[in-house]
Amino acid sequence: MPGAHSQLAGKRVVLAVTGSIAAYKAIGILRLLTQQGACVQVVMTNSATRFVTPLTFEVLSGSLVTCDLFSGRQDMKHLSLTEQADVMLVAPCTANTLAKLALGLADNVLGTMALTLQCPLVICPAMDGEMWSHPTVQAHAKTLQSRGATIVEPENGELASGQWGQGRLATEETILTTVHNVLQPRRDWLGERVLISAGPTREPIDPVRFFSNGSSGKMGYAMAEAAAVRGAEVVLVSGPTHLECPQGVTRVSVVTAHEMLQALTARFDWATTLIMTAAVGDFRAKESHSHKMKKDQWNGEALAVERTPDILLALSALRTNQRMIGFAAETDDLIEHGQTKLQNKQLNMLIVNQVGGEQSAFGNDSNEVIVLTPNSSPCPIQRMPKRELADVLLDHMNNLSGSPRPQPPVSHPIS
Repeated sequence: MPGAHSQLAGKRVVLAVTGSIAAYKAIGILRLLTQQGACVQVVMTNSATRFVTPLTFEVLSGSLVTCDLFSGRQDMKHLSLTEQADVMLVAPCTANTLAKLALGLADNVLGTMALTLQCPLVICPAMDGEMWSHPTVQAHAKTLQSRGATIVEPENGELASGQWGQGRLATEETILTTVHNVLQPRRDWLGERVLISAGPTREPIDPVRFFSNGSSGKMGYAMAEAAAVRGAEVVLVSGPTHLECPQGVTRVSVVTAHEMLQALTARFDWATTLIMTAAVGDFRAKESHSHKMKKDQWNGEALAVERTPDILLALSALRTNQRMIGFAAETDDLIEHGQTKLQNKQLNMLIVNQVGGEQSAFGNDSNEVIVLTPNSSPCPIQRMPKRELADVLLDHMNNLSGSPRPQPPVSHPIS
């Protein structure tokens, strides 16, 4: 593990293990926590003990494991664990436990402790099949997030059933990084005013049809959340998505490329950094009909289109001292096409995504990118969850050479 986690020394962690097939991975998490100097008290549900014995955790943690509300040897001391803890980590967390935590059920020791919690709560779901994407499970996760819990989303991969989907427990590195950030959050973007675009745009043909693309907005929303957590003031100009606005972020909703340009232009003087993740449509219909075009009214003529405004190019012309970062979606020759855009649009950095195919950046919860900066070699970044990638990209932005961290006099964004 990198030295960034050495500050866990002396931290008191309650590690709660639930009845998932991934329970064995909690052993590795426990080892890493203790190697980084944390004092770990393990709590297990009864189902978890059927996958891994409490003795394993007792040997590795050096402390008795709490499993039962009514165990005589505990003498109700488990109720004081949360009062003394710096963080409670539930890893893995089953769909059943996630529901209990969201509903405040206290029918086992974990549920009872959660209701007395006086420290941050980090939850790492792990489940099979289509369970994570089920509306009920998603609602429970959002409920817990609204109460301040940190959810470390499961990863895509092969599951215990042999199916492929999002449900694998996040990597040990991701979990440890999250715990570290919760205990000692990075505030290296404090004082920055970040303007971010996200999602697709839609260009109407008639009231029911439009030009658009497959962007989900997940990368932009991840960037907004990461920047806000690290101390920045963040305004998120978003095209149509079903995503919830991250906590502490101001969202401005738009539909067309022209609306997005207007919203970004109005706030550009306020910003110290522009991060353009939106997949802006390149074309729009020359004529948008006010009524639905009937099939029998179409005579087979080609639909006339025209270019939408180039938002990055337009903002570059208005630039004073803002750092400007763009995203590019490419299907081939990523570096060659990216270098051309980097130069033509006078950017400090361009992040190139691969689109198309199963590993497309569009709609995926994970991504791999290539970071391009002037006068530097391309920097590929391996596939990882988009929220984790957002922090990596913010680190790269911190290291942009010749990019001062300006402080324009405007104190509030235009609402």
